[in-house]
Amino acid sequence: MKLVQLVTALAVAAAVPSGAQTVDAPKPKPQRDPNRMICERIEELGSRLAARKVCMTAAQWAEQRRQDRDVVDRLQQSHCSGTGGEVC
Repeated sequence: MKLVQLVTALAVAAAVPSGAQTVDAPKPKPQRDPNRMICERIEELGSRLAARKVCMTAAQWAEQRRQDRDVVDRLQQSHCSGTGGEVC
């Protein structure tokens, strides 16, 4: 019985093309469409209940994030002179 199983396994292995035994290279991720619409619910500051729905393309959301990051960076890098009662 073991001989039959061995012969069967060898026959199956011989029937499989050698290229099929190799592992394929990972497929690259498909590029996401920058024009796809993304809607997010934005909560209004100062209210627990008020919110609005904002829809923009993926490219617009990326640009908005970049602009927000720039504003934060500028605020963190700005220096107050401490004269004239300025609040930092």
